[in-house]
Amino acid sequence: MKEVTLKIPDKKLGFFLELMKELGFEVQDDIVIPDEQQEEVNKRLKLIDSGEMSIRNWEEAEKEIFRR
Repeated sequence: MKEVTLKIPDKKLGFFLELMKELGFEVQDDIVIPDEQQEEVNKRLKLIDSGEMSIRNWEEAEKEIFRR
């Protein structure tokens, strides 16, 4: 079975999900982010905002990771 990721405008999401269900497709629309993960993301966002942590793009991180 193949899996496809789509970008759907917010205002059309409900219609799209109902259409997919009606056509018999498996629809996963109940994605739940665990509280611990959300708390960690919020913690890191605060560190970034305060300047205690910085971010970089994937290309920079990838070079450092695979340089070792």
